[in-house]
Order: sequence, then structure tokens, then C-alpha cells
Amino acid sequence: MNKFSARKYNAFTLIELLVVIGILAILLTIVLIAINPARQFAQSNNTRRRSDINTILNAIHQYSVDQRGNIVALNIPQEDADPLTNDAIEIMTEDAGTPGAEPDICALLVPTYVSALPVDPQVDGGAGMGVPISDCTVAYSTGYEVVRSNIANNIRITVRVMTPEAPETLIEITR
Repeated sequence: MNKFSARKYNAFTLIELLVVIGILAILLTIVLIAINPARQFAQSNNTRRRSDINTILNAIHQYSVDQRGNIVALNIPQEDADPLTNDAIEIMTEDAGTPGAEPDICALLVPTYVSALPVDPQVDGGAGMGVPISDCTVAYSTGYEVVRSNIANNIRITVRVMTPEAPETLIEITR
């Protein structure tokens, strides 16, 4: 009798290992498709954008209340009847001495009405990607736009943003 035939080996064969690895790869693929991290990040960013828009609108309205309803200093442009030709301004710095320069909303709102001006999560506002602006003396860009409209002598402020993940998606809130 052969001394090797009497011994019994307890090990997996190469075929068994390949089958298990294949099954695990299929399960991992199914889980990744179900979770879809890109969609989860996009939804997370959109939730943050809605929160940021609310924060900006609240700060503008608190400023308006302190100014007894006068928001002239904010210099928010009037919305046209055609939404495609609106003169909405992006909340960012420009040289205030230049004709047609956009207003420095940050200087009027921070820190009195909001501790830091929110920045779109996909925009480098000057301090880093999505980092809120607390120093209004440096150049900044929030990625958010603001416009006003007069409807029956009621001034409405709209803050909006186009989402970079889906450019056809517009998130806006009007108050």
C-alpha cells in the first residue's frame, strides 16, 4: 500500500476557490448597483444645496426686517418675465467700484445674519471645495444665484443653483 493513499488531505481545490470568488464578485456587483454611491453623493449634495439656499434666504430676510423691508443695499437685480433671460447674480465678489459690479452680499450678511456664507459643495469658493465663507475681504464665489421679483408690490427673493451632477436640475426656493 502506498503511504500517500492512506493520508487524507483537508483542503479546497482550485475549482472550488474559483467558484467561491466568482460568487462573491457577483454579489459585490449586485450590492454596488443597489447602493449606487454616485447617486447617494448627488442626493447628499442636493440636500445640502437646499439647506444652503434656506440659510441664504433666511439671512436676506433677517437683513430685510432690520432694514424695515428695504433691501436696496443688497442690489439684487429684478427678475425678467422670461426666466431664461433672468439677470440673476451669482453670489460672489467683484470690484465694487466697477459699473455693473455685483453687490458684496457677504459683507452685508456675515457675521450679523449668518456666521458663514454657504458655498455649493461642488464649488471651490476660495477657501476650498464647499467651505463656507466667513472672511468677506477675500475673493469668493458661492455657486448660488439670487434674484428678486415684484408681484403685486410684494418683493420676492429667489435663490437658486444649477447642480453640476445633472445640469438640467435647478434647485430654487422663493420667498
